Amino acid sequence: MENPGTAETQLALGGMSCASCAARVEKALGAATGVVEAHVNFATASAAVTFLPTETSPSALVGIVEAAGYEANLPVPEAVAAPEAPPQLGRLWVGVGFGVPVVVGMAGPAWLASPWTQLLLATPVVAYAGAPFFQGAWKAARYRASTMDTLVALGVGAAYLYSAAATVMPAWFAVGGSLPHVYFESVVVVITLLLLGRHFEALARGRASLAMRSLLGLQAKTARVVRGDAEVDVPLAEVRVGDRLRVRPGEKVPVDGVVLEGQSSVDQALLTGESLPVDKGPGDEVIGATLNKAGSFVMEARHVGQATALARIVRLVEDAQASKAPIQRLADVVVGYFVPAVVGIALATFGLWWWLGPAPAFTFALVNAVAVLVIACPCAMGLATPTSVMVGSGKGAEHGVLFKSAGALEATQLADVVVFDKTGTLTRGEPVVTDVVPFDRDADELLALAAAAERGSEHALGAAIVQAAQQRQLALPNAAGFEAVAGAGISATVAGVRVVVGNARILAGIGVDLAPAAAALDRLAGEGKTPVLVAVDGRLAGIIAVADTPLPDARAAVARLRGLGLQVVMLTGDNRRTAEAVARTLGIERVLAEVLPHQKAEEVAKLQAAGHRVIMVGDGVNDAPALARADVGMAIGTGTDVAIEAADVVLLAGELKGVVTAIALSRAVIRNVKQNLFWAFAYNIASIPIAAGVLYPSFHILLSPALAGGAMALSSVCVVLNALRLRGFKPPVFEVFDASL
Repeated sequence: MENPGTAETQLALGGMSCASCAARVEKALGAATGVVEAHVNFATASAAVTFLPTETSPSALVGIVEAAGYEANLPVPEAVAAPEAPPQLGRLWVGVGFGVPVVVGMAGPAWLASPWTQLLLATPVVAYAGAPFFQGAWKAARYRASTMDTLVALGVGAAYLYSAAATVMPAWFAVGGSLPHVYFESVVVVITLLLLGRHFEALARGRASLAMRSLLGLQAKTARVVRGDAEVDVPLAEVRVGDRLRVRPGEKVPVDGVVLEGQSSVDQALLTGESLPVDKGPGDEVIGATLNKAGSFVMEARHVGQATALARIVRLVEDAQASKAPIQRLADVVVGYFVPAVVGIALATFGLWWWLGPAPAFTFALVNAVAVLVIACPCAMGLATPTSVMVGSGKGAEHGVLFKSAGALEATQLADVVVFDKTGTLTRGEPVVTDVVPFDRDADELLALAAAAERGSEHALGAAIVQAAQQRQLALPNAAGFEAVAGAGISATVAGVRVVVGNARILAGIGVDLAPAAAALDRLAGEGKTPVLVAVDGRLAGIIAVADTPLPDARAAVARLRGLGLQVVMLTGDNRRTAEAVARTLGIERVLAEVLPHQKAEEVAKLQAAGHRVIMVGDGVNDAPALARADVGMAIGTGTDVAIEAADVVLLAGELKGVVTAIALSRAVIRNVKQNLFWAFAYNIASIPIAAGVLYPSFHILLSPALAGGAMALSSVCVVLNALRLRGFKPPVFEVFDASL
């Protein structure tokens, strides 16, 4: 969300080969005049920049990136993101085509094994296939920086120049009359494997963004606009707010709007996660890109283009993918110092083995130094966090859970307390009839008399009674002589009898004996229900209990959360007796009741002061301060815009199972990130000493540059493939049942 006076933009970046490149671009953008905040995501090759429009502009930001030696482009409005193309396939084929004969020549015919033949074959690989590495290293050197390309260029360049010199002037490098060994096979294998690794990384990252491309592909391509008596198909981009659109069975809803005519059911599962189609009629809102299942209807376009729900969802997920999780800071700090440290280790390795190594000492030292440079490329560390976040946030969107930032995704799994608002979050938010207790007639007759009398009332309890009678398909006689007593109840004549419906005060006022109702009233009050008394012709006829009942999935969701080791708290402004009754039904042990709206954030702060990490789940305007104050605010997507804006996570379907899904997904993503970071750090910690030759004195084991290049490329691909396992994430499944009181 933008701060007042600031603007945000996304830049598509090019020319980055590793995490240190991303760190350099981020540093350049962050230091620019007018930039408030900049986050560069290596996995998505993008930058999210918050800036002051009065001091800089998106085009100026592009210039800053280009001045740092990289490429940048502004996003094209309304564009659908295309899969990332595998980079430089031509260079890869040159590496394979010329490199394979070099490797075969090591054990092949004499002419192919000749150093001159190998020099001729290896030169195109170095000059053309390996050009991006040397170009990247040169760009970094111009700005006194170092990147992964620096390591590759130094290692490959040193091996190639040594081998070329030994080929042209063998006598200079001969030892004891023996011709020097050349390392053209290592040069071509390293370059080819690194290009192959980048190719697989690009393919894997393209698969990682599949969820977003799937969402974008949901939108309709055309819309049928109603103009007078005619209907015209137009491209989606030409639809304007206020247009009347016809949607026929089996078609996608083109944009967000409101149904004007007709009835239908709409499948909203891919956007909201709702498992069943939703009935739509005049006045109901419909969401663009959802599927019209049954009837035909005419709608009015209300939101088009980038203002549609689908566009906002994609934008939220893209923002989350471009943002940076706190856990990534460790990797960023390490990568920032890593490249210079590796160069230092390589120089020390070269110097030590030149001094102490076996003959030819120079060659031995050079091979080990090159292996250190090649194997230490920090690609895996740079990919560890953003790739997992990218896949995880996209997977969340598939299941109706929108993380607004990578920080929110990480913070969710750290929480140990979930605080629920009651009304509209755990409960339906509207009263329904739960009990009908008759004294001198059957339940249906009692309910029909009360509902007939209440049809003239505008009170919510009266509406609940009328709705209950309609659901039972009871015939309601006409009422006459309707009278309302503010805060007490109503009376009316129904089918020749006088019916009074209300609280104990109104019935006592007309002399009705309430003693027979004492036990039932006490029981219902203990269950948190509101009793409505009914008298017919001055005699107590029965009690109708009304309550705001829990949502069907509330009890199961609470049980799941407790099973995940979380403490569940209910926070409400309702009286304690009612709140505790609802809490007992749902299995919630801790209740914070009679809390005024402005005190909700204070209660969250008290939990935080006690050392808890708090998730707050709410849907109303009065929940917004508490949502903002919590470590993670989760807004029910069917709630108010204010609550959704204040939250860190939006549950699109408005179902409580989304809370369980969000926590389970967050834990899966961060577990995946930790696996990636462990692999990346452990790989480098273990491989660099081996490449430097620490095992040689005892075991005569060395790591050739070719094997080092293959291992480095494999580590990056392994990290990306591990992140892609998150695409198999499935939300926890639990039984949903009616938890009505």
